[in-house]
Amino acid sequence: MGIRSLLSKPLAQWVINDQNDWSLNPIKYQKVILKNLIRIGKNTQFGKDHQLQDVQDHSDFVAAVPINDYEGLKPYIDQILQGKKDVLWKGTPAYLAKTSGTTSGIKYIPITRDSIPNHINSARNALLSYVHQTGKSHFLDKKLIFLSGSPTLTTTAGIPTGRLSGIVNHLIPTYLRANQMPSYETNCIEDWETKVDQIVSETQRQDMSLISGIPPWVQMYFDKLVSKTGKSIKDLFPNFSLFVYGGVNFDPYRNKLFETIGKRIDSIETYPASEGFIAYQDRQDAEGLLLLSNSGIFFEFIEVTEFFMEHPTRITLEEVEIGVNYALILNSNAGLWGYSIGDTIKFVSTYPHRILVTGRIKHFISAFGEHVIGEEVEKAMKNACHKFPEIELTEFTVAPNVAPLSGLPRHEWYIEFANAPNDMSAFKKELNSQMQLLNAYYDDLITGAILGELHIYSIRNQGFIEYMKSIGKLGGQNKVPRLSNDRKIAEPLTHYLQHEPI
Repeated sequence: MGIRSLLSKPLAQWVINDQNDWSLNPIKYQKVILKNLIRIGKNTQFGKDHQLQDVQDHSDFVAAVPINDYEGLKPYIDQILQGKKDVLWKGTPAYLAKTSGTTSGIKYIPITRDSIPNHINSARNALLSYVHQTGKSHFLDKKLIFLSGSPTLTTTAGIPTGRLSGIVNHLIPTYLRANQMPSYETNCIEDWETKVDQIVSETQRQDMSLISGIPPWVQMYFDKLVSKTGKSIKDLFPNFSLFVYGGVNFDPYRNKLFETIGKRIDSIETYPASEGFIAYQDRQDAEGLLLLSNSGIFFEFIEVTEFFMEHPTRITLEEVEIGVNYALILNSNAGLWGYSIGDTIKFVSTYPHRILVTGRIKHFISAFGEHVIGEEVEKAMKNACHKFPEIELTEFTVAPNVAPLSGLPRHEWYIEFANAPNDMSAFKKELNSQMQLLNAYYDDLITGAILGELHIYSIRNQGFIEYMKSIGKLGGQNKVPRLSNDRKIAEPLTHYLQHEPI
């Protein structure tokens, strides 16, 4: 047993003792965090504009602080970009995480000295929770790879700026740096395909034990390894035992990924974002991700059915219910106030509070009032694939077609199979049946002959990769939206069809 593996055991015990405390008493810690946010925030420009000095409790806070998206906070971000201090949080941000938005173009999300531990310690604690529960720690002594964006940073108003994964790369603890792959020079390559080719060259003879990244891009890395060496991943990396992922639901990718590896291995799901590290999988035997209620973020929740109302009800962790879809609102020591991250979640347990990410508040299909969400299309796909075990799925997305050339309006599924179903027509019927079971409004529209049954468009091999490359979003933290209420993704995908729709 190496020194890292050996030392991880007592550290894991310390983390678990602390985690048990705050996860079983989250309301106490959430109240402390809100109090501290107000204490510091009242002296900022935002705090003065919103009279935070008068806020005594959550009801006061709701009255003072509106729900914001990036556009709502952009006037304050602009002040930061002009070099002003004490705007959203004390001083100036330590970093600006650069990400892309739909209406705002490039977004700059502040990361402060106070919020850095949320990003770094949460990732560490996810691994240590795994060590404590399973007793497995040998992976820490071998090579680890984090497939991420470039760590190259620029400067904006004197503040280091880059992708979150690149920023985090600069903050990786020293004790892990000796094990980290790829090399810094390779990690700085901007072109994703060139970068993955170089990572393959650097890692194919290394003793890899942990691989982390967004599943479709890890699959791309694995495919290139197999193509170059002619070996399965388990033969290349016999000690590869842990896959850490986030950003997307793993279920659609699981079978193909494990087949490429050649064996089943343990995995840890995480829920990081530029705006904050929100949750991680703390147990291998429990559903959901542990919400990080003592990590500098005060959470609020709005039922999805109320989100677009003028005055939606904002509740705290104390008031949430299991099984209800909520829009997630963050208030944090990064200087985010009433910030809608855009994700929807639901609780699968309380005390400890564990969540599932169910989709995006703006990613849905409701061309006819059906309000289909990401969780439903992913569950329908999972259930249908279970009945067709030969299927290996690469990627998919769903869009409405309100005016097809013939027939009724319908939902269209654009699917890339690594291995297609033996009977595509039967699979289509099963997928449509699953959607009817999962969404009563969709069922009503189908049975009422307002919507036709879904169509499947089979995308050729590498089609989604080619599409993502064509829009400049290949690799890194980019991912294909699971569904959309328009055809901005669907129309370009028609250029990558394998055959006529079914």
